[in-house]
Amino acid sequence: MSKDSSNEQDPQDPELSDDALFQKDADEVYRELLGRIGEANPQPRLAPTRRVVELLGDPQRAYPIIHITGTNGKTSTSRITESILRAYGLRTGLLTSPHLVRVNERIVIDGEPISNEALVANYRDIEPYLEMVDVELAAMGEAPLTFFEAFTALAFASFADAPVDVAVIEVGLGGEWDSTNVGDGVVAVFTPISLDHMARLGNTVAQIAATKSGIIKPASAVVTSAQPETALAELERAAELSESTMAVQGAAFDVLSNTVAVGGQVIAVRGLAATYEDLFLPLFGDHQAQNAAVAIAAVESFLGGGTQALVGDVLAEGIATATSPGRLQVIGVDPTVIIDAAHNPDGAQSLARAIISYFTFDEVLFVIGVLGDKDARGIVDALAPVASRFFVTASSSDRAVPVEEFADVVRERAGDERTFEFDSLSEAIASAREWAEAAPRRAVVVTGSITLIGDALVLADREGWKR
Repeated sequence: MSKDSSNEQDPQDPELSDDALFQKDADEVYRELLGRIGEANPQPRLAPTRRVVELLGDPQRAYPIIHITGTNGKTSTSRITESILRAYGLRTGLLTSPHLVRVNERIVIDGEPISNEALVANYRDIEPYLEMVDVELAAMGEAPLTFFEAFTALAFASFADAPVDVAVIEVGLGGEWDSTNVGDGVVAVFTPISLDHMARLGNTVAQIAATKSGIIKPASAVVTSAQPETALAELERAAELSESTMAVQGAAFDVLSNTVAVGGQVIAVRGLAATYEDLFLPLFGDHQAQNAAVAIAAVESFLGGGTQALVGDVLAEGIATATSPGRLQVIGVDPTVIIDAAHNPDGAQSLARAIISYFTFDEVLFVIGVLGDKDARGIVDALAPVASRFFVTASSSDRAVPVEEFADVVRERAGDERTFEFDSLSEAIASAREWAEAAPRRAVVVTGSITLIGDALVLADREGWKR
């Protein structure tokens, strides 16, 4: 059963919220979307999504877009960017993927996941047009609209219906042919680019960067984190061809300092137009400070063309209220249980560094499971230096690597004495929490795939130990 499965509450119950009244209908919408080609098999095409939004009256043109891509950090950067814009009093739309527990999390309007009622109403409005395009595609011998193509159209329509003043759009995969690229970003943002999804995007960082550079539109503003030389060359080429301006971290803006603080860190950032000090960021990890710097530069580019300083107290509010669920998120205490969405070697390295720098644990146990298209050895290698033990398990995803197969990888990289197998996540976490309770300053970290940490959130909530 899906994590978005319906409840059994009586819809006539007067104490039910409006959102609960529409839960069953929202679950049905999600089931219908899941009946389409899944996100594990994205189609490298834009024409079908363009056709849908054209039939809908191009809702993606009803508001300006900040478009964000990269290999790691794009969700956190998107969420920080949206938080700053909302602090300015703008009504915001935010599209991210995937979700942790409920599909509503992907479409956020003014800081809140879309309501079940709006999700259902907007989907039913666009459904005839989705079916029309499916028929057209079938006539051409092409596959029908995928889950992500249909969902992207739903998000753009939902933002237009809200309506929003600005939308922050996270790319699903790549950039050039990603469904979100039917929108024209006035600001194109790039978080760190590295090797991931090679089967789809290319075998080198340069090839991957070239695909991601496809989100740069004519005369737009480009903001990028520090990049490998080959990746930066591709972005610079695309910016030049599109006559866009480009701001690169290190030269145009940067993190000046970040200091560990209770519940996060205090950062100072040299932006495009001013320097901003003493900003409390309630997220852990040096990489989150870097994400915040990119977000600040993106907002400066959007609001004042990179020439006007942001209002200090407004920026401070936006940074201080930023959240990034599933990214070094503490979901349990006594014992400490942390979830982190690291699912490639670079993400795992950032996680390992943050565990050392931002926490004071003596021992850390990783409950870990990965999906089949990921660099499992690279992930384990990055975590092994800080791992006391690995509890190997698998998520509910049909793409999850079987426990025995992944355990062999962990044994190869981390040794037999640190590797333990569990057939279910619930058993793995129960044993891990028991281990952590047996001695002070021990912690459990659940990581390896977004589906695994989503399953962990559901489990913690169901068992009553979620923070």
